[in-house]
Amino acid sequence: MSDQGDPLARIADALERLAPPPPSPIDWAAAPAYVWDGTARAVAELVAPPLDLLKGIDAQKQVVTANINRLAAGHAAHDMLLWGSRGMGKSALLRAGIHAAQKANPTAIALVQVAPEALASLAALFARLRGQQRRFLVFIDDLGFEDGDSSGPRALRSWLEGGVEARPANVRLAVTSNRRAIVPRHLSEQDDPINPRDAVDDRLALADRFGLSIGFHNCSQDDYLAIIAGYCDAHGLTWEPGEALEWSKRRGARSGRVAWQFVTELAGRAGKQL
Repeated sequence: MSDQGDPLARIADALERLAPPPPSPIDWAAAPAYVWDGTARAVAELVAPPLDLLKGIDAQKQVVTANINRLAAGHAAHDMLLWGSRGMGKSALLRAGIHAAQKANPTAIALVQVAPEALASLAALFARLRGQQRRFLVFIDDLGFEDGDSSGPRALRSWLEGGVEARPANVRLAVTSNRRAIVPRHLSEQDDPINPRDAVDDRLALADRFGLSIGFHNCSQDDYLAIIAGYCDAHGLTWEPGEALEWSKRRGARSGRVAWQFVTELAGRAGKQL
């Protein structure tokens, strides 16, 4: 113990009491999911809809879940780019696929969501995950790069394949984006006097690094109503198709997200939780 008669010792003791304790080391085998924002944080519960409630994306669901199951089993698996219409269940499908795989073997695989601002530290995350017995799906939601950002796309290419800091064998990347090319494209790219295709091909080359590129498109009216019917049946809610269609018209879109918002409204009216 420090000499309490020494003013400097008393100050040092006070500062030690004020300083937060060092963070506990992360157990990469314990939690179903993690968040990486430059440091790791465990998530106690992975919230995801049941796979059978994700309607209108049957083909996409089959491809994504099969790939996740291969990764969980330690077999060869692809990096995935899920691109397309907003609100059509891209991120929900990834969470649901991991959740379903964990039911079979909770310790086989985990989801690690990376904050967009933490992309520069992705190599540090890979260093943490390398050598772990568990497999990981590293998830980057709604990825996009600003005009003029050349370092971000180059780093992502390197992480996907070929670079010295490429993701380890027990890790695969899953990225969602509203556009397949991920990076912005402009009509002026077609006016390149040297080779009109070079600029376009360079931007699309990033998407080509993913083994699976899976498109999500606006849902039909029938699919939209089927999504609502599935949720309402699961939660014991009554509904009217006409009101559901009016709800989508007021929002200017039909999607899984709009359908879920309508179901939330119905549950609130009925005094139920979802």
